[in-house]
Amino acid sequence: VKLSKYLYTCLILKKKVNMVNLTNVLCIFVFVIFNLNVCESNPILEEAKSFHPWISSVRRELHKIPELMYEEVKTSAFIRKTLDEIGVRYTFPVAVTGIVAEVGQGSPVVALRADFDALPLTEGADVDFKSEHEGRMHACGHDAHTAMLLGAARILKARESSLSGTVRLLFQPAEEGGAGAKRMIGEGALGDAGAIFAVHVTPGFGGALLPLGHISTNTGTILAGAGQFDIVISGAGGHAAAPHQTRDPVLASAAVVQALQQVVARTLDPLQSGVISITYIQGGTTYNVIPAEVKLGGTFRALTHETFAFLEKQVEKVATATAAAYGCEAGVFFKDGVEVTSPSGTKYLEHAYPPTVNNAALTAFAKKVSALVVGEDKLSFDEKPVMGGEDFSFYAEKIPGFFAFLGHATEGHLAPNHSPYFNVDEDVLPIGTALHVSYAIEWLSENKAKLGGKQEL
Repeated sequence: VKLSKYLYTCLILKKKVNMVNLTNVLCIFVFVIFNLNVCESNPILEEAKSFHPWISSVRRELHKIPELMYEEVKTSAFIRKTLDEIGVRYTFPVAVTGIVAEVGQGSPVVALRADFDALPLTEGADVDFKSEHEGRMHACGHDAHTAMLLGAARILKARESSLSGTVRLLFQPAEEGGAGAKRMIGEGALGDAGAIFAVHVTPGFGGALLPLGHISTNTGTILAGAGQFDIVISGAGGHAAAPHQTRDPVLASAAVVQALQQVVARTLDPLQSGVISITYIQGGTTYNVIPAEVKLGGTFRALTHETFAFLEKQVEKVATATAAAYGCEAGVFFKDGVEVTSPSGTKYLEHAYPPTVNNAALTAFAKKVSALVVGEDKLSFDEKPVMGGEDFSFYAEKIPGFFAFLGHATEGHLAPNHSPYFNVDEDVLPIGTALHVSYAIEWLSENKAKLGGKQEL
């Protein structure tokens, strides 16, 4: 305003002024006007904000009905009902409770993914839309992911006639250990998609807070491969007063735990990252009896396929050799390709998760598009990977993939993922919606030409 008044005095009233000052003022005026244009709101983000209450209401309805892997019956029904209301076509069932929706037509094809299973936690957050399912909670933001993707479906449907191809919306079950992504792929969820995008809400990444609307990721590996194992150590039980007459599996299990902790410290290349954590031990029921058997188990993680395979071999080798040194036998069982049954009776295969690797070209593309939505100052695309695991990795092994963390850290929304007090700041919802829409529209626009039936960036 002051600049405008000064220019009015100089140019309209034609009062005598210092020309140097006038030149400086003109330069500042042009700079301000230019930056106002540069910083004007993203139209897709503004559109998402215009129905922010709707996205929040969707998220809250989902939050009230959390369901565990492959049991997401109510959740899936709600998603389908919402897609029907929007007018988006879809295929169901895919991977038991999953849904694949489509907007647009023809090639190229791009995929967006949201997971929708919950965790076996009792909610501690003080919210009006608390979980109605005892011992079940959306403590990792999957309700937010699904709401954001449904918001994206709404915008994409409104723009369907102008899309340069097809957007496949993957609503996926069983991310939390059930390898839902792998099952979705096996049942054709990716179709002819040439790329896939996903964002994950979180209040922090890599040990630091991630403020609202900030995006963190990197090129290459962003999350570790994650495997699980059980070890059964068998010996010969007996009276605790006569341990010499037993082959004590409790003592052997203690030695196995210590030996496994030395694998990373003494056999893994110091320049490689790896984790072996024992997370449970079960054995014995009373004070004066040495049991015949002890069970223990845990997780192992690595940032490369090679290190992952190395750690897997070492877990088995070290456990069996150490147990043998104490006169016991160790059976090592990895949770990969093992059929299990959920409490509802659904059978599924447990799988180890490979490292999540962001495609370099797709990450560069996503960085450019993300800057248009949230601003370049809110991007951190050179983060170090973390040792968490994600089944988005299965998609990224098949086609170019991009996975990023979207911050929502504000006062009252700082509890970490998987905490019973986890609570998403809903101001992140239109941002996530706009990111999904922008990734899809811009990718389709840049990938119109066919190349051997596949669309490439």
